[in-house]
Amino acid sequence: MTTDVLRYTAFTTRPDGGNPAGIVLDASALSDGDMLKIAADLGYSESAFLTPPPAGGDQGERVYTLRFFSPKAEVSFCGHATVATAVALAERHGTGDYLFHTPAGEVPVTVDHADGALRATLTSVAPHVKDVRESDLAEALAALDWPAADLDPALPPRIAFAGNDHLVLAAATRERLADLAYDFDRLAALMHRLDLTTIQLVYRTGEFTFDVRDPFPVGGVVEDPATGAAAAAFGAYARELGLVGEESVLTLHQGDDLGRPGVLTVTLRAGDPRVRVSGSAVSLD
Repeated sequence: MTTDVLRYTAFTTRPDGGNPAGIVLDASALSDGDMLKIAADLGYSESAFLTPPPAGGDQGERVYTLRFFSPKAEVSFCGHATVATAVALAERHGTGDYLFHTPAGEVPVTVDHADGALRATLTSVAPHVKDVRESDLAEALAALDWPAADLDPALPPRIAFAGNDHLVLAAATRERLADLAYDFDRLAALMHRLDLTTIQLVYRTGEFTFDVRDPFPVGGVVEDPATGAAAAAFGAYARELGLVGEESVLTLHQGDDLGRPGVLTVTLRAGDPRVRVSGSAVSLD
């Protein structure tokens, strides 16, 4: 069986930036094992697989079931692969609105033109934020080899959800964020126990701007270059803690430390708990 696999990179307009993802536009004939093997062979942090929408749900030519696989397992939600998939579909079927049924819930995406490129905006499922236990925080810091004194007290640790869980840890200095050398197996074990998808490491560079990094050992990847799901979770975190107003636009810079710069735009709207994450994507084929 031959399966057409597209390769795109999201949250950038450059092939050497952002986060690459594999995309299969018709995965109807693939088993879970087939999808996992494709994702593992590609080696990207996630790959996306499209099939027709489930019976009894929303139907239409722009409605799909969308699943995500890392090289090690299925993931309930992946922002960069969603953006990449939406842009790939828009190149073939036109800009406008798409709807994806994901394991995390329904995720609407709008694709339009911005600055000469296609740009996708996804709307997250309803987010929430919760405390992290002191013992779990201590274990995370030990695995990262981060002294507690290196955390920014203005951005306290929390677990944030917008499709899956991410532990948000804020560095007090840019140098702390840049120095990332962690115990892969130890951090992965903690993340499996807490059902975390990434660790969202952040450094605030301005009122609405942040540098971020995302270790992703549970996916078999040391670091994710640009993480839309974590960006959505972080938007919920920033609003919940009053770091920004209810009506705000945040800019997250990710991938610079890996040599794959990407930009993620996070939009918060008053009266709507969901978080919007926008970015461009380009083909690598």
